Amino acid sequence: MTTIIYGLKTCDTCRKAIKALPDAQFRDIRAEPLTPEERREFIAVFGDALINRASTTWRGLDEQARLASPDSLLTQYPALMKRPVIRAKGTLYLGWKADVQGALGLG
Repeated sequence: MTTIIYGLKTCDTCRKAIKALPDAQFRDIRAEPLTPEERREFIAVFGDALINRASTTWRGLDEQARLASPDSLLTQYPALMKRPVIRAKGTLYLGWKADVQGALGLG
């Protein structure tokens, strides 16, 4: 089963994950946005944690825009997705902290 890293090519954290997982496919979510099915799946697994509230994109939103659903936010602003999301061996992982690296056999 192929490992897929979903993120942004300009994201330093995504670059670290790509370097550590050289056999993984990388998908830039700006160039190839998540499908509605992928958004629903990611939101079902991660909930609101999928939205990166520390990002410059989030800080640039007005209060009304911030009230939108995670699905709507990710549709309009793909860069709001916390990164990376990694699909490996049928499981989804969020971020690139020690727990995710350990679960992927890298820790």
